[in-house]
Amino acid sequence: MAAPELEIADARQLAVLDAAVGVFARYGFRKASMDEVARAAGVSRQGLYLQFANKEELFRRAVEHSLNSQLKAAVAALSRRQDSLELRLIAACDAWSGRFVGSLGSDAADLMCASTSLAGATLTHYETQFELAVTRAIADSPMDGFCTTAGLCPADLARALHATARGLKQSSASREEFVKSMTVAARMFCAPLNQRR
Repeated sequence: MAAPELEIADARQLAVLDAAVGVFARYGFRKASMDEVARAAGVSRQGLYLQFANKEELFRRAVEHSLNSQLKAAVAALSRRQDSLELRLIAACDAWSGRFVGSLGSDAADLMCASTSLAGATLTHYETQFELAVTRAIADSPMDGFCTTAGLCPADLARALHATARGLKQSSASREEFVKSMTVAARMFCAPLNQRR
């Protein structure tokens, strides 16, 4: 069990990372400032620099923090066995890709470039983990039999669904629109299961 002081320090750092995610989402990487993050987190600029050497390190850690929580939410959605595979896929894709749809500030257009250049390996790692979680959910469902019949494997379906979610993330104006479009995509993916009923 962690000492109370460590738990408090961890909670404070998580709060700073949450604030940083919000600031980067609003202003993008270039226009976000350490002062703005410090204000949003309720810490001093000096206190922020005691935790993070520079804006690049803060951004990398904020991206990792955000991806980690998105992945946990997606895995939790996929684990709800009482829901149909279709509903679990929709919820997982929303948790993974839908979180910021329609909520990014107008200055946040540089976030994908910054994520790729500053946190590319982290981004790739979490994308792979998301696809593995979707692959496991498909493999553990009756959809696995349809994949075999069609000469596919669950990983093929997971990659295609992830690519669909990425595309919808870019083309949707709001999270509601993203979920609506993702519902259509998941329903199409799960059509063989629905035809069995």
